[in-house]
Amino acid sequence: MRSYAIGDIHGQLTLLTQAHAWIAADRARVNDPEAPVIHLGDLVDRGPQVRGVIETLLAGQIAGKPWIVLRGNHDTMMAIFPEGRRDPALREGLEYLHPKIGGIPSLESYGIDCADARPLAEIQADARRKIPATHLRFLIESPLYHLRGEVLFVHAGIRPRVALEDQTDTDLTWIRDTFHAYTAPHPWLVIHGHTPITAPKHYGNRVNIDSGAAFGGPLTAIVIEGRDVFTLGPQGRTALLPATD
Repeated sequence: MRSYAIGDIHGQLTLLTQAHAWIAADRARVNDPEAPVIHLGDLVDRGPQVRGVIETLLAGQIAGKPWIVLRGNHDTMMAIFPEGRRDPALREGLEYLHPKIGGIPSLESYGIDCADARPLAEIQADARRKIPATHLRFLIESPLYHLRGEVLFVHAGIRPRVALEDQTDTDLTWIRDTFHAYTAPHPWLVIHGHTPITAPKHYGNRVNIDSGAAFGGPLTAIVIEGRDVFTLGPQGRTALLPATD
């Protein structure tokens, strides 16, 4: 069983277009037009082309492309910001417009003025007027995970030894330490993002493909055959083997 996946996009439309091109080239080599492409969430924030990313993914799904888009924590934060809501999992002292979150570039991609002097309520009102409702629904209604054969795709990870149906939104979109520290096998190979690293890494029971596109790094695209993982690039496939360290 073959699947493709793309890591955290964060408003990097040029990198997303490149990743889709690598996947298209691999599809042509293996003659498989049907294998899904799972986008692991965090479409938005920090990067400059958020509107273009959302429009591209929406248009692809409408056109019938086998694209699955999962919801990440940043997608949730953007979707509820116009309503004046805050994700309760966000650390105390941080808000959506804080530079560490990176919400301002998302809003600016829709022509919203986020100048410091503007009251928050005015910015939120502009967001309600200027961000299409279809875009906000797309973000908040995207699934939290996708299970395909022996592989589970999710934005952040899972709480170990907890049934999939008992995982919370916060687990699936925010978890880090508890998930990362667990080295025993999960019921599936877990493909995730959320925690940026310099290059994709296979840990044996999980594979992190957030290679830091939000911070100037590349956007990783992979193909999974059964439980075998390969990164994709201009030269084709490169095996991503479990790390020994």
